Amino acid sequence: MKKLNILVKGIIKENPVLVLLLGMCPVLAVTTQAENAIGMGAATTFVLLGSNIMISLLRNIIPNKVRIPCYIVVISSFTVIVTMIVEAYAYPLYLALGIFLPLITVNCIILARAEIFASKNRVTDSIMDALGMGIGFTLALLAIASIREILGSGSWFGLAIPWLRDNKTAIFTLAPGAFITLALILAVVNKVTKGQAQRKNVGCANCPSAGLCGKTE
Repeated sequence: MKKLNILVKGIIKENPVLVLLLGMCPVLAVTTQAENAIGMGAATTFVLLGSNIMISLLRNIIPNKVRIPCYIVVISSFTVIVTMIVEAYAYPLYLALGIFLPLITVNCIILARAEIFASKNRVTDSIMDALGMGIGFTLALLAIASIREILGSGSWFGLAIPWLRDNKTAIFTLAPGAFITLALILAVVNKVTKGQAQRKNVGCANCPSAGLCGKTE
């Protein structure tokens, strides 16, 4: 049950996009099509899973003073692997995601989970945490991308939708459409949760960079 709670937490209670508001750059940039959202979500989940496992295994070996650089090396290594896989086997997706694929290295979701969870927990729990956060991230991307593609392009996963195909709202394919869609979804989430959705990692105690700035409060 504990492991199930860890998994569900990342999908619902601590959704990295809709609750914690992390990783906003890819959320706003690559969600013009649902297919791109799935691709980015899958790639990010792969890096999350790999880095969480590796950092959890090495948590008692990595010196505390250099832990952040070590985490970045691990994360960037898995990012290179997934970038090469996507380029080799899904080249159109590789072109669509562009610079945001290698920029998974600096996605704050991944570094935050490494510092807050993987470095303090066993491998099995770290796997569940990575899967929960990855699935939550992917579902949020898919929700935003679906709305933008349906309204902006009149299609979903490239399949034309009658009437909407000829009555597109072009703004949803542009940057303002991304902000509008995100704002509407966040408003719905806050309405459903009655304003109970809060960012759980606010404060120095849970900040990935707390050790670098020297603050403890």
